[in-house]
Amino acid sequence: MMKKERGLGVLCHISSLPNEFGIGSLGKEAYEFADLLKKAGVKYWQILPLQQTMYGDSPYMSVCCNSGNPYFIDLVDLQRQGLLDESELESAKSPCQRVDYDKVAEKHYELLIKAYSRFNIRSQAFVDFINSGEYEDYALFMSLKNRYGDSFYNFPDAYKYKEHLAMYEFRNSVYRADYCFWLFVQYQFNRQWQALKKYVNGLGIKIIGDIPLYIAYDSSDLWARPELFQLDEDLKPVKVAGVPPDYFSAKGQLWGNPLYNWNAAKAENYGWWMARIAKAKEMYDVIRIDHFRGFDRYYAIPADAQDATQGEWEKGPGKEFFDEIEKRLGKTEIIAEDLGILDDGVIGLRDGCNLPGMNILLFAFDGSDTNSYLPKNIVENSVTYTGTHDNDTAVGYIKQLSQEEYAAFKKRLRASMKEQGIYEPLVTEQDVAWALCKSAAYSKSYMVILPIQDILGQDNSCRMNIPSTPTGNWQYRLEKMPSRRNMALLKKLIKDSGRD
Repeated sequence: MMKKERGLGVLCHISSLPNEFGIGSLGKEAYEFADLLKKAGVKYWQILPLQQTMYGDSPYMSVCCNSGNPYFIDLVDLQRQGLLDESELESAKSPCQRVDYDKVAEKHYELLIKAYSRFNIRSQAFVDFINSGEYEDYALFMSLKNRYGDSFYNFPDAYKYKEHLAMYEFRNSVYRADYCFWLFVQYQFNRQWQALKKYVNGLGIKIIGDIPLYIAYDSSDLWARPELFQLDEDLKPVKVAGVPPDYFSAKGQLWGNPLYNWNAAKAENYGWWMARIAKAKEMYDVIRIDHFRGFDRYYAIPADAQDATQGEWEKGPGKEFFDEIEKRLGKTEIIAEDLGILDDGVIGLRDGCNLPGMNILLFAFDGSDTNSYLPKNIVENSVTYTGTHDNDTAVGYIKQLSQEEYAAFKKRLRASMKEQGIYEPLVTEQDVAWALCKSAAYSKSYMVILPIQDILGQDNSCRMNIPSTPTGNWQYRLEKMPSRRNMALLKKLIKDSGRD
């Protein structure tokens, strides 16, 4: 059994860090943020997926599940390498406010192309990176997208079906113009990320990264290995992902992601998945698997359905998948994102693999004494959050309660804290939000994660994501680094709760 270190972590994505270039990067702001975490006694830094985003800018939808987001490349580092000049760097500066992805995409790609034009693609380190083959499918896919646009489904057939000779000829024809550019992007990202991770780990802080269960249809992942997905001969999905109707949605949620062909995956001993997990182990210290329940059973909806009412549950790979991870990759620290409606199968898989699940304190105080998120019901082998990137901020949640609901919430929270042997005045909404942070820190969970918005007492104008809304998400940014006062309060909380 892997030793799990009791500690407190902070959830803050790279994109949310403050700098002068429109979106957070792997540059000095990431190092400065890590230094602040170290001084406060924080042991875990949780981020969202680092992969290159596509339409909608969600870190959970990517052109390649193992890619790095070009937006996060530190432009200052490119200048230090002699690939950008001062005026070009100056042109990329913009006010530190919510991320404007259109502007970021336009300016960052303009500068990345300029930097690439000055880069020595014959340098030994880059040649070795190319020869590793790790990003070959990604670079080919992105080069094809540059040439033909639209979905891979509409590529000429020789490219759509990835015919060997056609791909060989295509790569040669675009080798310097496109292919090596996309490899340059991933090379720079990987260089900068590994340097940052080494620094953060040197501070005694572990990085928690996120693996989305599903991949995007229009991705190099599916294009390169279509046999691993439920597709017809024309490479169209037969069934797609979603969740069934429930209390919150009469028609369920139709996500539309392609579903895995788990029989085909098993036939190759889960080779594609093992490579994906191995890459995640290289990138992160702890892996949070999003939508964990899909490994037990997943909801399959006919691809031509208009909503999620017609779906059926199908069996996932189960425990043998996680046994294979341990067999092939050794001990791997994994967090199971087990939120939502659970059944005995999901719970059995999680506990059978000895994986920690998640608790959300915002949902603990509904008046039910058996609520599993109540601090008194929380078990040690779990991770407790006030909320995640998909939830209201603590202050935002409190603000939307009616007067009666707010009074009941405070009463239940006060009673729970008394059982925990702690006290916090519940006068203002910020008081109540901080009390939730304190209650989480004093819980029995070996790991507690607080979103940076809750540490700063921010409301829902600072929310990261509202599920099922296509626009306006993933834009939250810190205007500046957290204040000394904020970090001093966090440091005291960590010390007082025994998480130092």
